Amino acid sequence: MPIFDVTILTDSRFVNPPSPGEYVRNVLSEDKFVKTALENKGLSVTRKDWADPDFDWTDTGVVLFRTTWDYFYRLKEFKNWLINTYPKTTFINSSKLIDWNIDKHYLVSLSQKNIRIVPTRFVPRGTAISLEDLHALTGWNYTVIKPTIGGGGRHTYSIGVENIPVISRKLKNVMKEEDFMLQPFQHSITEHGEWSYVFFGNQFSHSVLKKAREGDFRVQDDFGGTVHSYQPTQKEIDFALSVVHACPELPVYSRVDILIDNDGELAVSELELIEPELWFRLKPEAANLLADEVIKKVE
Repeated sequence: MPIFDVTILTDSRFVNPPSPGEYVRNVLSEDKFVKTALENKGLSVTRKDWADPDFDWTDTGVVLFRTTWDYFYRLKEFKNWLINTYPKTTFINSSKLIDWNIDKHYLVSLSQKNIRIVPTRFVPRGTAISLEDLHALTGWNYTVIKPTIGGGGRHTYSIGVENIPVISRKLKNVMKEEDFMLQPFQHSITEHGEWSYVFFGNQFSHSVLKKAREGDFRVQDDFGGTVHSYQPTQKEIDFALSVVHACPELPVYSRVDILIDNDGELAVSELELIEPELWFRLKPEAANLLADEVIKKVE
């Protein structure tokens, strides 16, 4: 019999940090909202580093992925942990969704289901073709490049004619080891920003607007981006929900990132099903919606 109903997953940086700054305090408060909501439903809850070598994963009925934000730096270790841990407990979201969503090739699957995405050219690791030739092949003069597995803006750059040689040198070695993706730069990102829509099961919860700092295009707070509460239109919610329904199965939680593409249409930039930031601090009661969905899995 498991000791805990739910274990909230984080990474080692966010377990009892000695003197947390604002960023870490936000992480801790977000997880606290979730832990409190689950406990208020009568569940026994703990919080652990996913890589904790001393925790017996058979001691928890459910593992809830939350802030495992070092996994893309330790990808081989993380994938081995997934394989070894999956038989011992229940993952939320499921291992099926994690396997599908961990690599941004899922965008191909969404496109095949008639979901509008940002145009994407995938670049397999070790590909001999240069960035200059890729630009010539696609006809894209101004682009964004990023790894297909990653987060937090890691190895993400905007590329124009003037800086292709510099970016080529920066990515030369890492592109031998990792798959990348190239997309035409979406100009609305610097003017309007990017919107995130949060769902628990089929239920829309809330949305935020993410804006890059002046002179940048990356909306992550690591690069000075800011987050604002946002009231979406029904059209936006419906589009985001269609993305959720295009998943291999209905997620317990999901975050759909959308922007206005260069043709003026709503398009998916990313779909986050593993460890997305969900901004409970902007809508604390949303943690109760997550708790309700988790209970369905516990039962």
